[in-house]
Amino acid sequence: MSSAPAPSADWKDGFTFADLVEAYLDCRRTKRNSNAALSFEMNLERNLRELHDELADGRYRPGGSICFVITRPKPREVWAAEFRDRIVHHLLYNRIGPFFERSFIADSCACIKGRGTLYAARRLEAKVRSITQNWSRPAYYLKCDLANFFVSIDKRIVLDLLLSKIREPFWRSLTELVLMHDPRADFVYRGAPAMMERVPSHKRLIGQPAHLGLPIGNLSSQFFANVYLDVLDQRAKHILGVRHYIRYVDDFLFLDESAARLNEILEDVTAFLPAHLGVRINPRKTILQPVARGVDFVGQVIKPWHRATRKRTRNEALRRVACTPATELLEVGNSYFGLLRQATASHYDRAQLANVIRARGHAVDVAFTKTYKKR
Repeated sequence: MSSAPAPSADWKDGFTFADLVEAYLDCRRTKRNSNAALSFEMNLERNLRELHDELADGRYRPGGSICFVITRPKPREVWAAEFRDRIVHHLLYNRIGPFFERSFIADSCACIKGRGTLYAARRLEAKVRSITQNWSRPAYYLKCDLANFFVSIDKRIVLDLLLSKIREPFWRSLTELVLMHDPRADFVYRGAPAMMERVPSHKRLIGQPAHLGLPIGNLSSQFFANVYLDVLDQRAKHILGVRHYIRYVDDFLFLDESAARLNEILEDVTAFLPAHLGVRINPRKTILQPVARGVDFVGQVIKPWHRATRKRTRNEALRRVACTPATELLEVGNSYFGLLRQATASHYDRAQLANVIRARGHAVDVAFTKTYKKR
């Protein structure tokens, strides 16, 4: 359990009931039909008032979590906090998130409004075009990935980074309470025991010391991870002086005209990360090669004059649509059409997807961008 003091709202730096309602609306946006959201909504006003009062007078404590395992793209633990705790995560993020994000570099992507995978792919493509002068000159890229990132995050370092910029006592206390809460102290595992065995022990949050690891699945964890790796971003830009750099969660990439320079950068970052953040580069996923061979990043491959969807992503889309229950086919099919359309060279992939959907009895528009209910 966390040793953080309970947050008690001094109304000079606290929050209003309207702030909590806004956080609730943000939280339910993608969870509207979940059992937890529907249960909370049955007595919405009373539940929000109780949560508001607990936060305001310092009685709030995070509740239990649900742990389960997903297998795609690879087996990993996911931790789902209680719905009311998710509301608190949104309340905290809405208050402190924009302040931190204003200081993030423009090349920090993921979990930031307007900076999803499409933003990252387009921005990297622009960088590649810039350094190669529209593919007329050779250049190289260095792509790195952090080993066991979320379970390796040192929460003590994150806390120092957060509190160095948060001045209001209420928000300092709430930040510490949310960050340092250990979900392993109160959780329910849902799923077959054999599923957990598919997750390597060094990738399990359950097996880490109390000060290490953030639960995958919470908005707060995504935000805290960005604050953590902003240290790397700032070093890349302002110490190493790298002009062409981009990061999406724990995948980051450098571009340069010289392979030797990229090797120097790799040596610096390999030493810097363990010493200052306690995380390490995964050498098996470190790639240094000419950009002309194609740059695989955020599910797309950037090649001369076009961006294509990664084959594994396309094949997964085809597999999912082929086995999706008929009642969910419309939603899933249109979702994958939207995903594939993000690539500039996607007509062939969308045609393959359209064939699978039509084989299941649904109609598809002539441009292969949308499916409709079968009559």
